[in-house]
Amino acid sequence: MALAPPTLRPRVRKASDLAVKKPNPKSKTLTLLMCVALIYSLLPLIWLAISATKSQQGLFDSFGLWFAGDFSLFDNVAATFAYQDGVFGRWLLNTFFYVVLGAGGATLLAALAGYGLAKFDFAGRKVVFALVLGGVAVPPTALAVPTFLLFAKLGLTDTPWAVIIPTLVSPFGLYLMWTYSRDSVPDEILESARVDGAGEFKSFFSLALPLLAPGIVTVLLFNTVMTWNNFFLPLIMLKDADLYPLTVGLYSWSEQATTAGGDVVFNLVITGSLLTIVPLIVAFLLLQRYWQSGLAAGSVKQ
Repeated sequence: MALAPPTLRPRVRKASDLAVKKPNPKSKTLTLLMCVALIYSLLPLIWLAISATKSQQGLFDSFGLWFAGDFSLFDNVAATFAYQDGVFGRWLLNTFFYVVLGAGGATLLAALAGYGLAKFDFAGRKVVFALVLGGVAVPPTALAVPTFLLFAKLGLTDTPWAVIIPTLVSPFGLYLMWTYSRDSVPDEILESARVDGAGEFKSFFSLALPLLAPGIVTVLLFNTVMTWNNFFLPLIMLKDADLYPLTVGLYSWSEQATTAGGDVVFNLVITGSLLTIVPLIVAFLLLQRYWQSGLAAGSVKQ
């Protein structure tokens, strides 16, 4: 005897399912605030990009947020690199040098220290962690003058080390690496490596380091931006213009442009400022995948 196929009954929708959800007023307010914040953040960048395409005359004769009749971007870039025997290129290389040694060294030290605080139990651990949190609360500019006095006694002022050594300490990067190491490196893997006879440094570089890659990239980006935009410390530490980073170099050009009889034109300062931020934008675009995953560290309890 054949069985009758089951009867499919249509699902009766409730009135609540058919009701159109009303937009949340709070959501509209947050969206409006985000749009205002976005415009506030992008407007100076748009002005800078447009102004870099103008000549000195067009810079003062045209509206700030629109192009002038003459497109002079490439001429401005060439003039910026050629001015004062190519000192802008020297400042650019100096900035890369400070970033590679300063930000790179700070990231390595933060990774080692954060991993050690997260995975090792030692006497004074809580005291060290409290000092790290205290260091996060202190702005770097507050330490610039005491650092200058110390380096002046050591004879290190007006040298690249006066800029590199202070940037090697990154309390905020250490805190991020402590959080990421605690949540991303399982203790079982380290215990297995120790049972197999692996040393602590080998366990860190062979096992923990690949797991810490997103967090390391995030800390590297933060340290890179801080070192790239570092202004007050090199301003008081350096006297030789050949050692200037881009921030101090462009500041000196701006001061010359505003001085009566100064030979620096404003379009060179604006074009140099645009060229200064291009490497940072490229770095964020290339590493944003690691950066986003690094910021999410610790958001999910494992």
